Formats: sequence, structure tokens, C-alpha cells
Amino acid sequence: MEGAVRERLAAWATKPSVDVRGDAPDVSVLCLILFELVTRKCLGFDSSTKSGKLRNKFDALFSGLFSFPIYFPGTTFYRCMQARKNVQKTVRDTLAERLGTPGKKHGDLLDVIVEELQGEEPLISEDFAIDMVSMLLFSSVFTLSGTIAVAFKSLHDNPDVLRSLEKENQTMLKDRKGGCSGLTWEEYKSLTFTNQVTNEIIRISNAVVGVFRKTLTDVQVNGYTIPAGWQVIVNPMAVHLNEELFEDPLKFNPWRWMDESKRSAMLKNFLPFGAGIRVCPAADFVKLFVTLTLHILVTEYRWEEMKGTDEFRSADVMFPQGYHIRLRPKDDQMN
Repeated sequence: MEGAVRERLAAWATKPSVDVRGDAPDVSVLCLILFELVTRKCLGFDSSTKSGKLRNKFDALFSGLFSFPIYFPGTTFYRCMQARKNVQKTVRDTLAERLGTPGKKHGDLLDVIVEELQGEEPLISEDFAIDMVSMLLFSSVFTLSGTIAVAFKSLHDNPDVLRSLEKENQTMLKDRKGGCSGLTWEEYKSLTFTNQVTNEIIRISNAVVGVFRKTLTDVQVNGYTIPAGWQVIVNPMAVHLNEELFEDPLKFNPWRWMDESKRSAMLKNFLPFGAGIRVCPAADFVKLFVTLTLHILVTEYRWEEMKGTDEFRSADVMFPQGYHIRLRPKDDQMN
């Protein structure tokens, strides 16, 4: 992951500007790094070309994700559903190819699935496997582009946070023993302030629009009864921007997480990955990805905003014109 992030940022630094929020092929957002990693680990795709074609299908799916559900040719929802079929066809064809050559191992998730499907009493079906892999691919790209854009924007608008972030990471590098090496797990855990910045970025960005649950029994909420069997959507933004839980909630303030008297209550109401036994299994993976990106960014690069930096908040933080920056290595002079 670190190598992939470094490669992507280095490519950005050669361009006159990049759109951190956009998804054009020549300015691919950082979430594409994660998507390439996930397609490699799930499907064994060993080239950015194959993962790029699959990502394009997901782009069409995302464009109609919250559209009015009219399934008729020409509508956004119809294109969304066709894209979903195309994604599943790619996964299905790849799985069929693997089932035809079960002895060939690729060291990915499909190896495990093929082994299970060809067992005496498989616990899953091919359809279930296809849905599961498609869901993993979906979740790897749907939320992160907005989060990374919010990271750049928040650090740019809060130089005091950027200075503290840079100081902690530079100190960690100076204390590193054994010369140049990649970030270790111990170093990652030692970056206390950086991890709090990651928490605040995720809280502010509210990348997940909603978490779905089903009531098993009648539930009482603020005097209302939600009948058993109803579908409930929990909106994390309504919690993360609640001033009774997070003081001055629209302010980007990583230090709020350092207040021990309030930290416990905030963590109990921190729901970017859901909660309970159905919490997102990739929660720590995403936090690591964001923290790692911040580490490389503040120690090796600097950036300036270009055009289209206006933002507004709806279901999440949006940049109508994208978020354009100019990224350069620290030892380069900005013209």
C-alpha cells in the first residue's frame, strides 16, 4: 500500500494540477490505489488496465446509486442497474475461469472461494460468492475519494493542524532506527496526533451516507415505535454533526479527540463504519490507508489550491467543480 501511495503522489507531482475529488483517468483519485489493491487481492488482476476497465463500470453504477428507481432505457437508474450486471458478469466470468483450472493458484480471495465451492459440502453458492466479491469491490471505492479530498481541504484551511501533523511525522522519521525503510505497524500506532487527524477527517467527511438495519422487535425511539421487521437507515452525519456530542461540530479540530474527559463519549458515537457485530470489517484498513497517505503527504510534499475549491454539504461533503490542487515535492519551488 505504501509503495502504491508513493507512486500515485509522485505521478500527481508531475502534473500542472490534479482533481483530488474527480475520477478522470489522468487524474485518478487516491481511492484508485485501493481499488487496484482490492482487485488484485480479490480477483488476481495483475494490471491497472484490467482494474481500470472494471472501475469504469463502477463509475456508471455510482452515478445512479441514489437516482429515482425507474427501470426504463435511458434513465439514470437503468444505466446503474446495467452497470451492476456488467460488474457481476466480470466477476462471474473470472470465477468460471478459475473453476475450470482449480489447480492453478493465484494467492487471492478467489482461490479460497474455488476451494470452498469444490468441496464436498460447500457453505456458499456461486451467486453468493459473486455478490460478496462485487460488494467488496464496491465498498473499496465508494467512500474514499471524498474522504481524501476532505483531507487535503482541511489541512490546507488549517495550517496549525498541518504544522503539528508535520512535526509529529518528522520526529518519528528522525527517531527511526536502521535507516530508510517503510512505515512499520509500531510507527503507525505511535503517530497519536496523526491518528486523531484521521478520525476527524473521517468524522467531517461522513463518507457513508447511511447504514441499513432491520428491527427484530418493536423498538422505542424518542416516543416513537418502530415496528418489528421495518428497515431502518442510520445516518452517521446526523450523529457526527450533533453539537451535543461533538462541540462546534463543523469545526475541523483533531484536538477534540485528545480530551480524555470527552473522548469515551465521542468514540461511542463515532459511526463511520457502523457499530456492533456488523461493523465494517475494513474499518482499520481504511484508517491505515488515510494515515499512511497523510504521513507521506506532509513529510514529502506541499500543495496549493487551484480552481473549483467550493464545497457544500448534502448527504456528504461535495465539491461541485472538483477539488483541484497543484502538488510538488517539498524541495521544489512553486512558480
